[in-house]
Amino acid sequence: MRTHYPRTPHLPWSPGSTSDDVRAGGVAGLFGREVVVTEKLDGENTTLYRDGSHARSLDSGHHPSRSWVKGLQARIGPHLPVGWRICGENVHARHSLAYDALDSWFYGFSVWDGDRCLSWDATTGFLHGIGVPTPPVLYRGDFSERLLRRLRVDTSVQEGYVVRAAQEFDRADFAHRVAKWVRPSHVRTDVHWMSAPVVPNGLSPRALLWDLRSGAPADPDALAATTGLPVDADALARLDPADALGDRRLAAVLATALHAVPRARLAAELAGLTGLPLSRRIADLAGLHRGPHREFPDGLRRSGLLRLATAVDLGVLHTVSAALAPDAAARENTAWSALHADELGPRPFAELRAGLLAESGSALCWADGRDRSVEQGRVLGVEEAVAATWRLRGPHPELLHLIGPSGSGKSTFGRGWGELVSLDELRAARGDRSDQSANDAIAYEARGLLDAALARGGDVVWDATSLTDQLRAPVDATARRRGALLTHVVALVSERVLDARDATRPHPVPAAVRAAQLRRYSPPYPWQAHRTWYLGESGEIEDDGGEP
Repeated sequence: MRTHYPRTPHLPWSPGSTSDDVRAGGVAGLFGREVVVTEKLDGENTTLYRDGSHARSLDSGHHPSRSWVKGLQARIGPHLPVGWRICGENVHARHSLAYDALDSWFYGFSVWDGDRCLSWDATTGFLHGIGVPTPPVLYRGDFSERLLRRLRVDTSVQEGYVVRAAQEFDRADFAHRVAKWVRPSHVRTDVHWMSAPVVPNGLSPRALLWDLRSGAPADPDALAATTGLPVDADALARLDPADALGDRRLAAVLATALHAVPRARLAAELAGLTGLPLSRRIADLAGLHRGPHREFPDGLRRSGLLRLATAVDLGVLHTVSAALAPDAAARENTAWSALHADELGPRPFAELRAGLLAESGSALCWADGRDRSVEQGRVLGVEEAVAATWRLRGPHPELLHLIGPSGSGKSTFGRGWGELVSLDELRAARGDRSDQSANDAIAYEARGLLDAALARGGDVVWDATSLTDQLRAPVDATARRRGALLTHVVALVSERVLDARDATRPHPVPAAVRAAQLRRYSPPYPWQAHRTWYLGESGEIEDDGGEP
């Protein structure tokens, strides 16, 4: 059944209302509620269903500006549950405001199940899961009329804002749960946009990624231009992401297309487009895609899959592996591995992680329960894991193991976390911090200091590049032997940023040394430590290594 979107009342202080608009009698319906304030986009109100779409009017006819959004509906419509509809803004055609960097030509702002509007969290979860962006959030929190009246809106580039209750509500309550503020004299053109030639609004580089999330075909040339990375067009042509949408489809496409790019570079370069959590998982997919190609004894296969599940979505991994399989044997092994992965499910550790952390509050207990599950090839039940890890509760030393090339921000992040063991400082004490001739002796001395500090029960920061598993292994072994909580702090920063930072360092890194570091850099995977934190260009933790 087709249903038009309700008319949104203007807030009492909205200057853009006209005699034809609906004005809210007050804001009592929002008092005491959590609200979400989003930017009001200048477009055409549009509703998408499983089997079609329309503008605000149910009998809206064809217009060239509606062609693109009809294509979007054709891709995502089959994924809408029966009776659901998406309401949003079609911003393909320029109206009164000219946009030059949109993430898409359609933004969803509400999802309806019949006469029930989903909560904002459920709305964003569903929309992003099928590849539809939502408008920028300007504020979220308890309703405050004073705060909203003070909200700054740049009326030269923004039409206004919409405030809605964060929780779900019924259609009958719409006028009391949603309201808008619109800039004065909003329409500033002489000719109505529908009577003029369609002038498309501009898109940002992220728009291509949202198209991919929503099921659009992948264009190798467009991907290469957007990411600035070499694309394997042949592998991309073999990719069959089935009916996956959202980040799962995007990850499959990018990991397949960019699998030849070194992991550290891939994660760092994509972070600006996808955010670090997703770019890191894409890089791990690219790094792990050969695993399912190999033949494993079935008795060990589940353990291996559980280990991989700490880093990536197993379903996406097998999709990528199938596309990149070099021969028939690898394809057969991948198909067999995928059957085992299906039995484990998409998030095999979700219940165990939530249960152990809630019961113990200990990251060490959770990591030990995870590792025991991997060793046994089955996910332990929460009660079983609690019983197995009770000895790990209470105080324990911690090792913060900093990992990344020079200038990546890891040393700055590690300041003040605990006793510092720095290989550079030990070299400096011998006379020259850049002298690499005594590296073995320096490393031996440093591990002795680490062992002694952990034995005293102290927290330690290990500050070295630690670029490879070979360099990290003896340090991590010391931490595990002393029963310490081992945290890998992995810096993933683009070469462009490293160069800029190096120009201001008191001890610049020679270009040849930096190039060698980047060639060698192989970041660890999440299962190699009790917990893993990822630092981005901000110098802060941008990905806590949580479950895929």
